[in-house]
Amino acid sequence: MRKDLEGLSKEKLMDYIEDLSKNWLAIDGTWFQVVEKEFGLEKAIELDVAQWKRFTVIEAKRIMKRFNIPQNGGIPALTKALKFRVYANINIQEIVEVSENRCVFRMNNCRVQHARKTRNLPDFPCKPVGLIEYGDFAKTIDPRIKTRCICCPPEAHPEDYYCAWEFTIEK
Repeated sequence: MRKDLEGLSKEKLMDYIEDLSKNWLAIDGTWFQVVEKEFGLEKAIELDVAQWKRFTVIEAKRIMKRFNIPQNGGIPALTKALKFRVYANINIQEIVEVSENRCVFRMNNCRVQHARKTRNLPDFPCKPVGLIEYGDFAKTIDPRIKTRCICCPPEAHPEDYYCAWEFTIEK
């Protein structure tokens, strides 16, 4: 398999990475839907939070290793790592208001929320998951980083993004 990948053009490799990211999101979503159908939304979110508590740390550590991001590297390390998350390949996101001690991350177009919107469904209430996902990801990069939710469904959010997260570090 690796030999087959090595023979692909850069464009084909990028397309493959996008497909892998979409597949990852599909397995996450279909798993969630089965659990929700069997046990209800509240239990599904509870279990989703538990799995994100584990996955986000694994993802952060692998990104740090792959891209030589130093542990305890502060906001610069976090902003670099956020760009390599699986979501970054398939969602439209941005990092704004960056300084040495603070940054704000926005999810401008989330595939999950967009799909729900096109089906005239309400936003998925992902804040409980996001608190763990973003908070534990940041703490894995640097335990000094504090994470604050600016907005995330089910809370109201501006039209141009679904959620926003503030990351700060005290010097």
